[in-house]
Amino acid sequence: MDTDRSGSPDGSKASQAQQVPETMTEPIFEITKAATFDAAHYIEQGASDHRYRRLHGHSFRVEASVRGPAQPAGWVVDLDRLDKALKSVAEELDHGLLNDRSGLETPTLERLCLYFVEKLRPGFPGLSRIVVSRPTINESCALSL
Repeated sequence: MDTDRSGSPDGSKASQAQQVPETMTEPIFEITKAATFDAAHYIEQGASDHRYRRLHGHSFRVEASVRGPAQPAGWVVDLDRLDKALKSVAEELDHGLLNDRSGLETPTLERLCLYFVEKLRPGFPGLSRIVVSRPTINESCALSL
């Protein structure tokens, strides 16, 4: 049986459409910036002699991701603007006692994620993920929005 260039026996458009992939929907990107800070804390949980109850400190890393389509400028959001906003929040906490911050009276990684969301979401409605980690002890917490 002879076929034309469409690959179909009759050259019909219906046969051609089956061979052409559907057009791609608008691509959705996720961009991420990271910042670091060092802070002290204690957690009043567990036995009275538990090590969490003693004042101690950690080096923290926080990542903020924003998800969405590319804007007319070609990016989801200006990475420099996200970088400055994230570092500003990290600087608020740097070399301080986390327990002194409203919302961080019990400063778990989970509550730190929520703290960063509260501070960043107003300026970044596409905020999609916050990850707070303590790299030196291999602990992290991710909050997907």
